[in-house]
Amino acid sequence: MSLIPVSAPARMDGKIAFVTGAAGGIGRATTLALAEAGATVIATDIADKAEFDHPAVSYRRYDVTSREETDALVADIRATHGRIDALVLCAGTISHRPLGESTDEEWRAILDVNLMGVVNPVRAVFPVMAEQGMGKMVALGSIAAKIGGVASGPSYVAAKSAVHGLMKWVAKAGASQGVYASIIAPGPVETPMWETVTQRAAPSANGNVPLGRFGQPEDIAQAILFLCSPASNWITGTVLDVNGGMLMD
Repeated sequence: MSLIPVSAPARMDGKIAFVTGAAGGIGRATTLALAEAGATVIATDIADKAEFDHPAVSYRRYDVTSREETDALVADIRATHGRIDALVLCAGTISHRPLGESTDEEWRAILDVNLMGVVNPVRAVFPVMAEQGMGKMVALGSIAAKIGGVASGPSYVAAKSAVHGLMKWVAKAGASQGVYASIIAPGPVETPMWETVTQRAAPSANGNVPLGRFGQPEDIAQAILFLCSPASNWITGTVLDVNGGMLMD
């Protein structure tokens, strides 16, 4: 069993972080939070270009649904940097279509990005972290997976529920090798992807969001930084709710 160090301040100095979905609202905020905390960040997304204006961030175009691209990218990161200390899985897409109106194509697309887009990086990075004897994985789940949806459709809820289960499996399997895995379950966050959701679920201080506002990308990014950093060295397999009090679990 790996000797797990005692928790320490939330710094990432000298650490190598690999972020998927980095061009989006939460992914971008997370990339910058990790870099500001001292990490060297390999930020990836399907977009051809993304600007971060931070010397510790390098951008790579990457399709999370491709196992071949995943394996090649992880091999390149390891060859260049020698290790991967944090894997943050932010790539995602959403659907609001009701079950009876859903199509096979929609289900494949949602599951491909939201589930296989986690499976592919996790299975490529797991052996790297296990060999190192230390590494932290954090996946974006969702409050939708815990309560059956907010304004999202069943394909999204199913995919995120599977992500929660997968990461708990990784946490159990990886604990003896120093591999951590946890989930952030955001409530509605004001990003382009969630715009239609936030339009359907207006917050109120005494209603569905007790803290009286929707989340901002930085709210989620700082929680992810905590789970990636030494501050969370005795936490694994958890689902951390970051939702303004929408779900008090």
